[in-house]
Amino acid sequence: MSLGRREFFLKSVAWGAAVAAGRALRASAAEEGKAAKAELKISSQEGIVPGKSLREKVEKMEKWGFDGLEVGGGGLPGRVKEIQEALRGTKIKLSAICSGYEGVLISEDEKVRKQAADTMKEILAAAGELGSTGLICVPAFNGQTKLGNREARKVLLDVLPPLGDAAVKAGTRVLLEPLNRGEAFFLRQLADAASICRDAKHPGICMMGDFYHMNIEETCDLGAFISAGSYLHHVHLASRARNLPGQDERDFIAGFTGLKLIGYQDHASLECGVVGDRESEIPKAVEFLRRQWQEADVRKLCG
Repeated sequence: MSLGRREFFLKSVAWGAAVAAGRALRASAAEEGKAAKAELKISSQEGIVPGKSLREKVEKMEKWGFDGLEVGGGGLPGRVKEIQEALRGTKIKLSAICSGYEGVLISEDEKVRKQAADTMKEILAAAGELGSTGLICVPAFNGQTKLGNREARKVLLDVLPPLGDAAVKAGTRVLLEPLNRGEAFFLRQLADAASICRDAKHPGICMMGDFYHMNIEETCDLGAFISAGSYLHHVHLASRARNLPGQDERDFIAGFTGLKLIGYQDHASLECGVVGDRESEIPKAVEFLRRQWQEADVRKLCG
């Protein structure tokens, strides 16, 4: 079988399995009368939006139709008042906190693991105070640990429960982020993250998905989000080339259909570069995403 035919076959099988799972989800939700209506709440990382101050950025985001703001975790405990003031009186809510901690959670060195856990707990406390959905966590980037996959998974499941406790106490979550193989050898697909959340058995341990990394690692966006299910509490948005959605051929309809199928309620946030003038291109991306969301029709897929 040629590579082209093989890829087509695999994608067809994955799509068929995803559709079947979607039908099962819809049937189950209908029986229980608990079908949640998904929402597209568009957010952006603060560095993408132009503006001399955070307040100016937030005001532009509100004007352009955003719903949320994602900030970095570095120095977050000292920025709580600044962020609260920037958001006050607007419809913009804080979405996720992007990393910012020190150390490596699955390092072979216990001291380095402890450093990561201690600094994450500080950020989680501030995240909870700001009403954030959670702190994004990458267990290790390439070159940051000598542990193999099996050892790394065991270590991660050992260190996660206390972090989950700290997250729940603060009123937020730890969000595991799968990356593509060029950035991380460990945790590359949404199903992998979901299985860790399942085994952690902790309400404070959840996950996120990133369309850029998914384009490299996943066979089917729809199936990937279905595999994440209720563990999914944040999404990153980017085109194939990691620019604004709509700036290349990257399509979000299948992924958005998956989000609708699982009744997704949290934010989807821009994490990307921008080709061209940000003042004009960012509003275009928001409009593009709204159109793609409308085109994601669960009834056509699973009718």
